[in-house]
Amino acid sequence: MNPHPDLATLEVIADLVAGGRVCILTGAGMSTESGIPDYRGPDGQRRVQPMQYSEFVAGPESRRRYWSRAHVGWTRFAASQPNAGHRVVAALQREGFAPSIITQNVDGLHQRAGASEVLELHGTLSLVRCLTCEDRIPRDLMEQRLAELNPGFAERVRSGEIRPDGDVTLPQADIDSFVLATCRSCGADTLKPDVVYFGENVPKQRVSRAYDAVDASDLLLVLGSSLQVMSGYRFVRHSHKARRPIAVITRGRTRGDGEATHRIDAGLGESLVALARMLGLDDDFGRLVDGEYATGLPLGLT
Repeated sequence: MNPHPDLATLEVIADLVAGGRVCILTGAGMSTESGIPDYRGPDGQRRVQPMQYSEFVAGPESRRRYWSRAHVGWTRFAASQPNAGHRVVAALQREGFAPSIITQNVDGLHQRAGASEVLELHGTLSLVRCLTCEDRIPRDLMEQRLAELNPGFAERVRSGEIRPDGDVTLPQADIDSFVLATCRSCGADTLKPDVVYFGENVPKQRVSRAYDAVDASDLLLVLGSSLQVMSGYRFVRHSHKARRPIAVITRGRTRGDGEATHRIDAGLGESLVALARMLGLDDDFGRLVDGEYATGLPLGLT
């Protein structure tokens, strides 16, 4: 893998983006430079085993395991900031190049970077849903209730690194001592982040809206996704069938490499900052995670 983007290919992608009507599809690699890890490594293999839907609904012990770990990890997860790539995507939308943004991420960082009308394919961690009565509450309210039920828990326990869904690893003894919150409306303990777990289906209406956005575009631009999950890969297959250009920028192999018409295997933040500069956008997109100022990277564009 070239550590820096192939500028010749990036210029071709920039020419396509300049025509407007771009639909952007983002995955976990979009947020790794914000300190949120992804499920898979560059080889496409899963490094972290996520909570399965069937496991979550199996009983209160599974939910206690999830919520104890998520409660501890939430402060760190919620403190994550949009990176240069998020700001470039927001700028592409703001300047009219990419009216549609579809994300497989649940972290809300696109919106915090200034993007609007983001279609969150897998939902959002900022809401909590009761599986029994369908009541929904803000995640901040859920965290407040968990803190009241478990005073000092998040500060007391020893935890591991943050995981892609915002939870952390905890010793079993700490998990066993955790008190679950119940729904304010029906009293059930079936409260779940309003996200699509592995083993669940994306709501049909949401999928339909995503297809509409893809069909209204002249280019599908995939950023930071291995496309291993069909919920995102289906849009690449759909665009390929429609003979629509598909550009993929991410580290490592993807399931859609055979359908992509343009492919860059390089760091996403650096690639997107370079793309923005090729399009003449304001290049003040902040500092990348490694601390180097974006405009100072060796892109050959200064």
